Amino acid sequence: MKSRAAVLHEQPGKWQIAEIEVEPPRQGELLVRMVAAGLCHSDDHVATGDMPFTGALPLVGGHEGAGIVEQVGPHTDGWQVGDHVVLPFLPACGRCRWCSSGMQNLCDNGARTLSGAREDGSSRLSLDGRPVGQMASLATFSEYTTLSVNSAVKVSTDLDLVSACLTSCCVSTGWGAAVNSAEVRPGDVIIVLGVGGIGMNAVQGAAHAGARVLVAVDPVEWKRQRALEFGATHAVASVEEATEIARAHSNGQGADATIVCVGVTNGANIGAAFSSIRKAGTCVVVGLGNILQDGNLPLSLHELVLFQKRLQGSLFGACNPMRDIPALLDLYRAGKLRLDELITTRYSLEQINDGFADMHAGRNIRGVITFG
Repeated sequence: MKSRAAVLHEQPGKWQIAEIEVEPPRQGELLVRMVAAGLCHSDDHVATGDMPFTGALPLVGGHEGAGIVEQVGPHTDGWQVGDHVVLPFLPACGRCRWCSSGMQNLCDNGARTLSGAREDGSSRLSLDGRPVGQMASLATFSEYTTLSVNSAVKVSTDLDLVSACLTSCCVSTGWGAAVNSAEVRPGDVIIVLGVGGIGMNAVQGAAHAGARVLVAVDPVEWKRQRALEFGATHAVASVEEATEIARAHSNGQGADATIVCVGVTNGANIGAAFSSIRKAGTCVVVGLGNILQDGNLPLSLHELVLFQKRLQGSLFGACNPMRDIPALLDLYRAGKLRLDELITTRYSLEQINDGFADMHAGRNIRGVITFG
């Protein structure tokens, strides 16, 4: 099957629209017609070269999306044409040590998400006879894509898939960073550093968990104003201001947790966040930066040990996609989770580079590609 897709030919590079060939699904696979795909900073990290793609280029991008099953692979039980699916960027096999321990986000299959190929090394996509990789083994920046059933969560057919697609990455990652990784409790003082697509959902999660003081930090004024609508009690431009507010509401101690959701995270962001938390507080790091420039973090060893502070990484918000995506969508149905309001701008596939430019300029909370 032929499909239009956004293809990356080099790192750094721009997304180029091309017609690719999509293989029919094998056993354990689905052919999905995409309805919507979110524009996430992780795809941009690949385009800029901050996150080297471990497979061979070219690559079809996109790891956040939702669509409708068009074809089911042979001997693939439990699926049928017409099923609506949300596509988490981390597969869950249900059998490895991590899945069986309730940590589907750390499934061993996740190691292959950046290789962009099947387990046997073959590619589901091609361009002019050449194999093409799939971002996160999904390639949601394509009208059609073939993927493993381990990377699909079936959802109700009455849900708006454009809004629902956000639960496949930014909503789960941000919400879970607060609820699971930071373990926000009623009465806590919380700082969220960066309120784009992920950070705004960390605000939602922390507010839902009962944060008493919730400080959103972002240099973009209109994002700060939106954060107040999503549950923040304060919104400021710098982490220094946020730290002062947290200390003023905690007898000088600092935040119970600070969640770092900066689009291009660096050591200075993490160091400032670590300094903002109280004794036995938690600094949760969600954002990524240039992997090749990862270096020493400017953390106080004295504070780490003697103040018993915790530095916590957070992948997919420590969520279990097969359980938590349906749960989040239930909250959306109940009016307790805002999804529609997260979408700032909708783009066609041909406007993908405009969408990422808007992201860099701070004009979007979340941009979404919609397929006609």
